[in-house]
Amino acid sequence: MTDLSNCSILAIAVRTAKEGPMREIDQAVVQQGGGIEGDLPAPHHRSITLLSASQWAQTTKQLEVELPWHTRRANVLLDSDSLEGLIGCTIQLGETKIQINAETTPCGLMDRLHPGLRKALAPGCRGGVYGEVIEGGVIKVGDALSVC
Repeated sequence: MTDLSNCSILAIAVRTAKEGPMREIDQAVVQQGGGIEGDLPAPHHRSITLLSASQWAQTTKQLEVELPWHTRRANVLLDSDSLEGLIGCTIQLGETKIQINAETTPCGLMDRLHPGLRKALAPGCRGGVYGEVIEGGVIKVGDALSVC
């Protein structure tokens, strides 16, 4: 597993509308069995999405373009090299506990946001991971990640 001993939240964002812009926030209330307050509803098993800052940088470098991290439409940007090793684990972020269920598979919207983005996100879990909130609470930029 990737070393996550110094991993922390770099940014948080919520979707404002289906396929609409993302809004960055400094902290959020995360609901058990749900997701981030103010975000669009999602199935409970994938109510929060996490993205690796390092892998996002690899993706934009490959595409030779500068894109905001939330173009990926993830909720939380983490200071991590990879999140693939978290699949199947329970993590703590701030006051919340999240069961990481699977890799987030990039959809066709990615190519509508930027040509080639979907393919560039495909290798090595670059699209991030998603999970179910099993214990709600507040998360904020700077909160550390720990594996339970």
